[in-house]
Amino acid sequence: MYNNFMMKKKRLSVEYITKNIFIIVGIVLVWRGVWYTLDGLDKIFFGGSHIATAFGGIILGLIILYLPDGDLKEIEKL
Repeated sequence: MYNNFMMKKKRLSVEYITKNIFIIVGIVLVWRGVWYTLDGLDKIFFGGSHIATAFGGIILGLIILYLPDGDLKEIEKL
């Protein structure tokens, strides 16, 4: 029981938590930038029609998920 506690304590160190917070913040900032860029392109090319670009985004996303291994098993994980 003591060894199990020490293993958990090592995993939850300040360095571990800080590293993971930076990773999370970095991912959120990247997606925020992508989101705003796509919103800008939506306004420029499609006049702000979110319906057309939403369907296009769904299709493009499914294609991107399908291409690497020829299936959509990544969706099953959700």
